[in-house]
Amino acid sequence: MRHEVKAAPDLQDRCSHLDDIITAAAGRLTCRSSESSELLTCAAGAALRPVRVLQPDGQIRGGFGPQRQNQEGGQREHEPAQPGRARAQDRGEAAEQREEGEGVTAEDDSDGLKRKPNMASLATHRDARECSGAEGRSYERSKPKRSLTVRMSADTKIAELLTELHQLIKQTQEERSRSEHNLLNIQKTHERMQTENKTSPYYRTKLRGLYTTAKADAEAECSILRHALDKIAEIKSLQEERRIAAKSARVQSDNDPPRKTMRRGVLMTLLQQSAMTLPLWIGKPGESPPPLCGAIPASSDYVAKQGDKVAARVKVVDGDEQWILAEVVSYSHSTNKYEVDDIDEEGKERHTLSRRRIIPLPQWKANPETDPEALFSKDQLVLALYPQTTCFYRALIHTPPHRPQDDYSVLFEDTSYADGYSPPLNVAQRYVVACKENKKK
Repeated sequence: MRHEVKAAPDLQDRCSHLDDIITAAAGRLTCRSSESSELLTCAAGAALRPVRVLQPDGQIRGGFGPQRQNQEGGQREHEPAQPGRARAQDRGEAAEQREEGEGVTAEDDSDGLKRKPNMASLATHRDARECSGAEGRSYERSKPKRSLTVRMSADTKIAELLTELHQLIKQTQEERSRSEHNLLNIQKTHERMQTENKTSPYYRTKLRGLYTTAKADAEAECSILRHALDKIAEIKSLQEERRIAAKSARVQSDNDPPRKTMRRGVLMTLLQQSAMTLPLWIGKPGESPPPLCGAIPASSDYVAKQGDKVAARVKVVDGDEQWILAEVVSYSHSTNKYEVDDIDEEGKERHTLSRRRIIPLPQWKANPETDPEALFSKDQLVLALYPQTTCFYRALIHTPPHRPQDDYSVLFEDTSYADGYSPPLNVAQRYVVACKENKKK
């Protein structure tokens, strides 16, 4: 990296000019590595949890990997929804659920249906649909030997990848410690120049050499961090493949006792964790964000994979339609239709939908500091997941994220307010997608 210092009228101007060069260069060299390291730490903490790995010799040894979710708590419990209740009241109850972080108390309506409080009549109808006859429909499935073999193989591979990841993290720290010495030399050289109040050819030559070394150190550290991020992505992919294999291998059996369903509070926690662990896109200098990064939509020929989360437009009991959070089961190229499971019912209700009724969710978070063009802008119409629900509703972007870890602030359409919109609510990048309907309802 070459930095030419132009002649100045006096030595003080030269030192000031060199001060600006050093400050800018040091910021560029350390900023990207610092952000990447922070992301690596967060992603590794989310992806790596202790498990026991079954070795080929039959011994069970401790390792690191995904911790299974303990789905306990019995049947989901819901508060009765009263016909004709105000939309503002429903949203108020959803806000209370967000503060408490748990599901609501179980009570039965006179018609025998268990309903959860929600923000709109469409959500109420959908809740009646999903809760009606829900008891006794979920069973513990048998797990064939093939599925067990797949899980054992995945556990072994994950353990190997974690060992490699640990070595990469150590290399990152070693590389950073080595580069810090060179950056300290740059700072000391600058201080010496200020003390002597002169910029000699010797100092210019020395700084060029120090900057060249610092640039090479930063590139080496960045390469290690990218390699580590690839390992984390591979681990998460194996975890997802194992989960899908276990789900596909289950066979319904009337002889087995009913499986306990997930409490609503647990489901909401899992959705929040999914949003927090969504990887941040870190491109190379000059590289544009890919499709499904932040607000960038999927390509026209994109086909969502099995297990991907999507926004799906389904019909509810009264014939109306609702955007819900769903998981892709399969895609038929002959009919161009998806099969998706409602995420709120653990696969108990399956829908067959055309491509135009499916919107893939983002697979990367966009960094507002480096890729602001990959974010929705203020006042843009979107579909956003209403907090503590599994339904998407139309909303306007109130404030885009300012930092990588920030959420959107959105205004949901709500006729109970004078201006037609709710107060600002935070929604993660993971659950904000483009709205195909431009006209306000």
